[in-house]
Amino acid sequence: MFYLHLLILFARNALIRELMFPANFLIQVVTRLFWFFARVALFQLIYMEVDHIREWSRDGYFAFMATGMLINSIVEAFFMPNCAAFCENIRTGKLDFALTKPVDTQFLVSLQRMNPAMISQVFLAAALLVLSLYRLGRPVLLTEVLAYVFYLLLAVTFFYSLMISMACTSIWFGRNQGLYDFWFYITIFAQYPRSIYDGTDDSRFEAGEALQAVFSWVIPILLVVTIPAQTITGVATNPMFAVAALVSTAACVLVSRSVFQWSLNSYRGASS
Repeated sequence: MFYLHLLILFARNALIRELMFPANFLIQVVTRLFWFFARVALFQLIYMEVDHIREWSRDGYFAFMATGMLINSIVEAFFMPNCAAFCENIRTGKLDFALTKPVDTQFLVSLQRMNPAMISQVFLAAALLVLSLYRLGRPVLLTEVLAYVFYLLLAVTFFYSLMISMACTSIWFGRNQGLYDFWFYITIFAQYPRSIYDGTDDSRFEAGEALQAVFSWVIPILLVVTIPAQTITGVATNPMFAVAALVSTAACVLVSRSVFQWSLNSYRGASS
């Protein structure tokens, strides 16, 4: 209950900070609205010329797009501001204040800041998902919804683990903005279904197969969006994949926790 109370307090403080500058808050919301409708309009134009992109129909792809937006908006609303602040606090020595608080340090530096403007994108993505599923014209089973939420939570957890691990490198590098940008650009690959990178007999597509292999089995960013989207649209997936996804995500959390603790042990504070 103590941590839940803290989380509510963090959300309240974040909302108060945003409302102190309503024009800035409004600009962020409008920017997200423009980005959302621009992406939808782009693929609406593409699907006016083709029926399918690989195995993805228009409404199936919009369900995929909505899934990716949901995951990214949750990560950007709750974790991205904190990881950016964590890097800066390491550089300036302000991390000392977090270390002296009577609360788990990783919890504090991961959730102390929030971006309420991103919540608007959560609602937009959820609306797009519901509309896409309705237009697909198939009943959505309760088991599919539960599996979808399960995979969604795993995806958010995976991205958080990756993000906090990269933020921790500021302990050794002093400033890792380049690495942080690298993480952002890598996640661009998750905006497209895994099958987009399928190769053909043409050797020109060997690079696509290499990207698919790396971002499926080494850094599985192509799976964390594709699998939940396939689940909610009724595409059959191997039930054992749920177990594998849970185990691999748990491993990512443990590794990120170890990296975080290791980085704190290397932190020397503002006075050193």
